Amino acid sequence: MNKGKSYSAWMLAGLLAIAAFALPATPAVAGEMMMYKSPYCGCCSNWADTLKAAGFTVAENKDEDMDAIKAKYGVPEKLASCHTAIIDGYVIEGHVPAADVQRLLKEKPKDVVGLTAPGMPGQSPGMQPNMLEPKNYDVLAFDKEGKTTVFSHY
Repeated sequence: MNKGKSYSAWMLAGLLAIAAFALPATPAVAGEMMMYKSPYCGCCSNWADTLKAAGFTVAENKDEDMDAIKAKYGVPEKLASCHTAIIDGYVIEGHVPAADVQRLLKEKPKDVVGLTAPGMPGQSPGMQPNMLEPKNYDVLAFDKEGKTTVFSHY
């Protein structure tokens, strides 16, 4: 038996184990996000850029019939916004901050269909150029009956 090769293998395994604990954790992102948006809405792409900056992969799908998309994914009219995204089986409706999406994917609540920022809050990601922090609105979690709870308050 070659002791040099055996020692090298053990050293490599040890270094890999140390590196696994020393490297920073990446965001809890599960798969690719598919965002459905009107071909005429610019703020939707701005929102997608904020998610991409947070480490998400976002594919944009332009669709003229957003009402049909919202109906397909169970978004009640009162909770609707300008775009609808799907990630890991959850609906993300409107200008929901990336941190809330990350939290949703980490917690994986079973009774939640998705998150929404109803309407188009003026101080939400994608709505204001160069805006760093969301302000003055709530992100709601909603279930299949359309019942909501406040997920985050800004």
